[in-house]
Amino acid sequence: MTTIATAKQSPPGIAPVTQRGGTIAELRVVGMVWERELIRYIRTRTRILSGLIQPVLFLFVLGYGMSGLVGTIGGFNFHQFVYPGVVAMSVVMTAMFSALSIVWDREFGFLREMLIAPVQRSTLVLGKMFGGATVAAMQGTIMLALAPLVGIHLTPLLVVQMICLELLMAVAMTTFGVFVASRISKMESFQVVMQMLLMPMLFLSGALFPLNGLPSWLAFITRLNPLTYAIAPFRQVIFEAQHMSTIARAHFSTGITWFGWTLPLWSELLMVAGFAVIFFVLAVGGLSKTE
Repeated sequence: MTTIATAKQSPPGIAPVTQRGGTIAELRVVGMVWERELIRYIRTRTRILSGLIQPVLFLFVLGYGMSGLVGTIGGFNFHQFVYPGVVAMSVVMTAMFSALSIVWDREFGFLREMLIAPVQRSTLVLGKMFGGATVAAMQGTIMLALAPLVGIHLTPLLVVQMICLELLMAVAMTTFGVFVASRISKMESFQVVMQMLLMPMLFLSGALFPLNGLPSWLAFITRLNPLTYAIAPFRQVIFEAQHMSTIARAHFSTGITWFGWTLPLWSELLMVAGFAVIFFVLAVGGLSKTE
């Protein structure tokens, strides 16, 4: 099969292809979009630092402040409880805001060039998804270095498990961000919308408080939140490695219950994967209606 491509047919940074659907060409585009997102992240050190400031504030300021009220229960305190949620917060914020590049590219005309290139819309979303997920997982992995400061014991197996969970969460949240960004034309509007969506999702996910003992109406809302099912596995795998006492496990509950039945870990991961597929389809549809 002969492939002929010109500079006019393909935007800068996107592999020149002329036949839509060619597997090798589509994979090259995915790789190039992923690489572009990674380079953008590495070159903006302020983005790395800003992505750490808010989670660190929640971890140390809120954590130690609430520890004075909650106290230490069974050798476990509140800032240890909140640590998994703060790691997840770092991943979620980075993943969702990585979609800001979609709005940026639209304002500078690069998105139009990407959309008229002879590649599938799903290919562009895959590139953005892998790029955003990689960046978010890197940001979350940086937060793992703070674990000893709050009394969390890390093992090699736990680090590997956390990175895998970070990638799964980041994939779901990046595709959600791409879907939102595909419908917004101004960077200022994107930031406002993301703040309106992000903060309620985080506060209603159990990242900062246990899910047991909530009023029925609040418990119902938390069960509708996709982040609830992504953050619970973080807390479960971390707590399993801490050898918590029975009293601490009862007080700082980690599981999600439906009508008195506690969901197993695999079902929570399956739900996060399901949300990722749904957000991916929505993101592809959003880009298909863009421009």
